[in-house]
Amino acid sequence: MSMTQPGAGAGAAARAALDAARDELRTEIARGAGGRTALEGHAARVDDLLRQLYLDAGAPERPAAVIALGGYGRRHLSLHSDIDLLVLFGGRIGPSEERFLRGFLHPLWDLGVVVGHQVRELDEFADLETDNPEFLLALLDARLVAGAVPLYERLGAMFHRPATHAYIVRSLLKLIEERHTKFNATLYQLEPDVKEAPGALRDVMAARTIASLTDPLLLRRGPADPGRFEDAEDFLLRVRSILHLEAGRNQNVLNHELQEKTADVLGYPGAQPQQRVERLMSDYFRHARTVARSLEWARRTAPVPVGPNLGLSRDGIRFLDPVQAARNPGSWIGAFQAAIDAGTEVTEEALSCIQQHVDGCRPEDFTPEARDKAALLRLLKPRPGLYARLSQMHDCGMLGRLFPEFQAISWRVVRDFYHKYTVDEHTLLTIRNFERFTNTGEPGRQRFKTIAAGIPSPELVVLSLLLHDVGKWRDDEHALESERMAVDALDRLQITGEARETVQFLIRHHLRMSLSAFRRDTEDPEIVKEFARLVGTEDRLKMLCLLTLADIEAVSPDTLTPWKEELIWRLYVDTYNQLTQGYGDELIERNQAGLIELLAGRPHDLPEAEITRFVEGLPQRYLQLFPRDAIYRHVRLARDIRPDEVHVSLDVVDGVWTLAVVTLDKPFLFSNICGVLSSFGMNILRGHALTNPNGLVCDVFQFTDDERFLALNPDAGPQVLHILQEVVSGHADVTSLLRGREQSVLQWRGTARVAPVVRADNEASGRYTILDIIAGNALGLLYRISRVISQHGCDVDLVLISTEGERAIDVFHITKAGAKLTEAEQRALTSDLQGTLEGTL
Repeated sequence: MSMTQPGAGAGAAARAALDAARDELRTEIARGAGGRTALEGHAARVDDLLRQLYLDAGAPERPAAVIALGGYGRRHLSLHSDIDLLVLFGGRIGPSEERFLRGFLHPLWDLGVVVGHQVRELDEFADLETDNPEFLLALLDARLVAGAVPLYERLGAMFHRPATHAYIVRSLLKLIEERHTKFNATLYQLEPDVKEAPGALRDVMAARTIASLTDPLLLRRGPADPGRFEDAEDFLLRVRSILHLEAGRNQNVLNHELQEKTADVLGYPGAQPQQRVERLMSDYFRHARTVARSLEWARRTAPVPVGPNLGLSRDGIRFLDPVQAARNPGSWIGAFQAAIDAGTEVTEEALSCIQQHVDGCRPEDFTPEARDKAALLRLLKPRPGLYARLSQMHDCGMLGRLFPEFQAISWRVVRDFYHKYTVDEHTLLTIRNFERFTNTGEPGRQRFKTIAAGIPSPELVVLSLLLHDVGKWRDDEHALESERMAVDALDRLQITGEARETVQFLIRHHLRMSLSAFRRDTEDPEIVKEFARLVGTEDRLKMLCLLTLADIEAVSPDTLTPWKEELIWRLYVDTYNQLTQGYGDELIERNQAGLIELLAGRPHDLPEAEITRFVEGLPQRYLQLFPRDAIYRHVRLARDIRPDEVHVSLDVVDGVWTLAVVTLDKPFLFSNICGVLSSFGMNILRGHALTNPNGLVCDVFQFTDDERFLALNPDAGPQVLHILQEVVSGHADVTSLLRGREQSVLQWRGTARVAPVVRADNEASGRYTILDIIAGNALGLLYRISRVISQHGCDVDLVLISTEGERAIDVFHITKAGAKLTEAEQRALTSDLQGTLEGTL
């Protein structure tokens, strides 16, 4: 069967069908009835024709769909209008699809039909076409004519998103302005264009589009009765149909000659043609005014789409369809998130809707799916407006339903003579205080803002603050009761692993830092050591510090005095130094409690001796840095390793990648790993270089893939690991990989706004020389630093990496030939590092 064109019989049938459809429409137009009903009937007849041509063309190999767009999609197909089509394929267009296109389009062209067509693959709709707003507008009226229904539905799911709708509304408003300018922004044209002029059919479509994308009920609340707006549209369609019929082409200007003919067709009374025309034009301007007023109302009052069933209006975030919102409590969290994003509030109308329907809701109704639970945690990220939105959520009754644990302390009064607020308000104020720490502009509090910037998951602090006092529903010891009650909330949100342990730790010990700072002698090193052992890691220390400050300040306006704030700060600094500078001095021993626990929970495939051999002699901090499952993975990586082998693993969690490298110690090992990651454009967040007495090295890096190399390339992970193994084993040169990157690095480094600082310290540690390096956070920074350290014959035993905005703060614990560096060696090393960072070497 030929795939290029239908046979003569099929062509004649198509011609007959098209002629019959046009004759039917001409008859309706001639009697003045060429409005909405007639055009819809004509569109249906054309649909039938296209479906037959689709079948005659033969099915392509890949799914295909013929989709009506624009006016044809709306079923407003005038007599001589173009037939706007999208021919969509579910995969790559090949020879089979090209044959289908010829078999479908050529017969249409042979019929003399003007077809405005787009041929696309579905994947092309993955990104928004910001350079073609007219096409996006036409897609809003997309309607399946023939072909694969699932393919059409997938297109709709990809296209109809709040961000796309918002862009279309912005583009449409600009197009309206440009179009109106061509007509001097007035509808009172003596020879109006019934399609393009102000108040004409384009404005009808624009008003309907704005309403459909922002608020389906918008036009019903407008200045014109919905019936009058419908009448205006039908009138304009009837007039346009007459213009097409009389001109025999796509004519849309109602000129003086066609005004007389139009008035006659529509049956206007009057002895003279001028009288009939005057009545016609009077009706035209009346209807155009109705359309213009409705469009102006829509432009002025329409909310901006910001989420499913959510719009941003002048008074805040509201539900576009309150009835739909009432049936879907899972959408309510999105309203508060949208308000924070837009820097506004949730409207009273929306809050009232929630309040009227919240009483019967259970916690799981708000977060029925995993993505809803993740959305709730995103909402809790500290940003300006979080406290205000949570307060709104509390006032309308939603917060207590979302967290029944919190409901238990609503309006709870504790008479302890120093708390000034109810327990629920005290809790919300702690969140406001934490929110302020993360965004403060006060010079004296920049130190706390810096701490907040270094917290990887600040939403866990907010969650901990929300639950830290729920145990006060009774008068007994509340910290342990709060932790017990928090377990249910953590279960509902499916928070597990390290994140769960962190929240429980913060709730259980939320009073501990203030107790140590205010009631213990923090000048005593043992007190600081004890507190450091309690917190274990810098991240927990940072979280607990800011939680403590936020909690104290929420007791009353005067409770957190400058003196108390300074005591908390001193304890933080001393503990941080204890954690970061004393790590390497304390090594894991055979009978250490942490090792005993590690062995007790070991998997069956790991013998005790293998685990002990791996961890013994590593810094004690290793047991605190990594969860047990990660340590067991490291042990497996080290299994049966040979001198020339490199064993690696690569995992990703929440956008942060973790690379573990286990090998026997090699020259330039740490710098080579940094170089490979930099060569692929990875942004290193943190690195740990750990070596046991047997020369076994376990280097662990956390990084982000800002250029999305790993995400966009299916084989990227294995490629990175292969290159890493080649470089570390000495079979490839990292400098050649970095050459292209180095040029951009050097150029960027020349505009760095952070002056590099390099300090060497032989006093803080009994085992290591500690290098404190502050520099601009540039691509390849760690590679350049570690390369210089290796060139000086030094070994990196431990490195702590942190980033504060544009500033990188890296702490290296190094030795040379197993000992600290001499003063001369320190001077030589720091001089070369300073020169490298300044670009003078």
